[in-house]
Amino acid sequence: MSMRSEMRANVAAFEQTLRSTIALAETFEAADWARPTECPGWSVQDVTAHMVGTETMLLGEDPAGGHVLAAVPAHVRNDLGRLIETVVDARRGRRGEEVLAELRDVLDRRLAVLADLDPEKPITAPTGRTVPYAEFMVFRVFDCWAHEQDIRRAVGRPGNLDGPAAERARRILEPGLPMVVAKRAGAAAGQVVVFEISEPLPFTSRIRVGDDGRARLVDDPAEGDATLRMDWETFLRLAAGRCGPEAVKVGTEGDTALAARILANMALTP
Repeated sequence: MSMRSEMRANVAAFEQTLRSTIALAETFEAADWARPTECPGWSVQDVTAHMVGTETMLLGEDPAGGHVLAAVPAHVRNDLGRLIETVVDARRGRRGEEVLAELRDVLDRRLAVLADLDPEKPITAPTGRTVPYAEFMVFRVFDCWAHEQDIRRAVGRPGNLDGPAAERARRILEPGLPMVVAKRAGAAAGQVVVFEISEPLPFTSRIRVGDDGRARLVDDPAEGDATLRMDWETFLRLAAGRCGPEAVKVGTEGDTALAARILANMALTP
């Protein structure tokens, strides 16, 4: 796929997940906006405000409108977290419908800019690497889709788990699994760990720890020393740091102690 085709596909997935979020939010009653999500300290309205703020910032505008955070909540751990919280806090005095109107507006304005943007334009990704804008959009798709799912779980309205953004979420999360297996969970050289993920986005990831102590994704049919089985939403919640293993159902085989260490250390997002 050419860089331009990749850009178009990623922008389409970005638009789809935000349109899906907007359509869902248009059905909300006042109580829905106040429901807590799995993002610490954030309500449904707060998550929506964060989505507005990020896209506003990417348009080169001040997403907080000069707002100053009066107190730093316990869930804020660094300067980036403080900036993000300031943007969210700036919208807490508004009604949910007002924040939703902002989301509609900023989406339309972002799409207008993205339509003419050079897909090879360099930009810093959340990983700290400089990447082409087409690749950066994979991160934006993942972030928006993960937050759509945060909102859907909070209001008990599941959906879009297998939308075009889902495969891009896998592309962001799966490469982090070797680090979880070797560095965090301490799998030994030669050990193989298998992740079997079921519907609605089924895939299998096999990870082998080399003699150098580093783990790598491998195309290897060998039986795993530890096998972890879970559905796609469970994988997302664990890998995105939305919950701990005690909150979900995961099947394990083989070295259950290693599997437990992996599950306890699966969070890959800040």
